Amino acid sequence: MKKILVIAPHPDDETIGCGGTILRHIKAGDKVSCVFVTKLKKNNKWSEKIVKKKEKEIDKIKKIYKFTFFKRLDFLPTELDKVPLKKLVTEFSELFSLIKPEVIYIPYINDVHTDHKIVSKAATSAAKWFRSSSIKQVNMYETLSETNFNFIEKKVFQPNLFIDISKFLEKKIKICNCYKTEFGKHPFPRSKESIKALAILRGSQSGYKAAESFKVVFKK
Repeated sequence: MKKILVIAPHPDDETIGCGGTILRHIKAGDKVSCVFVTKLKKNNKWSEKIVKKKEKEIDKIKKIYKFTFFKRLDFLPTELDKVPLKKLVTEFSELFSLIKPEVIYIPYINDVHTDHKIVSKAATSAAKWFRSSSIKQVNMYETLSETNFNFIEKKVFQPNLFIDISKFLEKKIKICNCYKTEFGKHPFPRSKESIKALAILRGSQSGYKAAESFKVVFKK
């Protein structure tokens, strides 16, 4: 049994990036924790109606996964660049100290979304061995509409870990459907067709019917 922590900049990143892997960990009896870094609030960008819809979606997700530990931080989406990096590092360090994860999943550091980049940078800083000795492995996941929209050659996502999710792909897609405010019809990048296509592609690269892929950036 392992202690797993998934860090998602926004609700839906956890499922798009590693939903099948989360389900596989849970099936194996691992203790899976999840943290959502940002939270929608009613303001001039988001109406009360949208905020309530998002809250209902998150409630569904929590019931499906039944995380061992779940926490939402209080930062606004698209505004993490206004937060001192040290504050995020401290938040993650405290979480690592509390949960003592052995494996953490974080967004790819070269995603086009600034929130993803900042979360990844802060998490890797907090995961240094002398700060968080429990962590044995750090995996970066790919998020459709963010990772695959980075077209800079030297920063393109190049996975070195593939996890078989053949038995969990259909359930992952069903969970994605809970995020009605985030998903759309193909060719919108966050669609069930895109989720399935990527899983099949990663499976074809690794000898599975369906897979999720990751960039391992630390392992001991």
